[in-house]
Amino acid sequence: MKKITTPVNEKDILSLEVGDKISISGEMFTGRDAALPQLVELIKQEKLDFDIYGSAIMHTAVSDAGIAPTTSNKEEIESTIPFLSEHGVKIHIGKGMLHDNTIQSLKENNSIFVITPPVAALLTSKVLEKECVLFENEGIEAFYRLKVENIPGIVAVSKGKSI
Repeated sequence: MKKITTPVNEKDILSLEVGDKISISGEMFTGRDAALPQLVELIKQEKLDFDIYGSAIMHTAVSDAGIAPTTSNKEEIESTIPFLSEHGVKIHIGKGMLHDNTIQSLKENNSIFVITPPVAALLTSKVLEKECVLFENEGIEAFYRLKVENIPGIVAVSKGKSI
């Protein structure tokens, strides 16, 4: 298993291949249908007051019940992946098959897509801290910053290839 610490650098992303088992530690963001399109708009308006370069975003909601990935190929989520990758997000974490144009965009921006087991108890046990940083009015779909240790995953998209 390859250990990845965020913020991740370009060299670390280039070293990853489809099928690699990884463990992610450090800071990670969460967002899904409600938050990610709003995040894109904040970036476009240059109103984001923290850095997302080298970050990981898990497509999930955050609740007292825990975290588990949602389907990343929902239009509201997948449509944000190219833009967020272009603006520094290097790891997108979720589940589901991505379209060819999204895979190409990840390649062009040296970003990857990671699938993780949708086992809330396992993933939640890896969260050390959580803080809502944007869109609190969205409830569990708000944008959170997590401090995590050893979130497991498998690289599903890298360098234009898909698992």
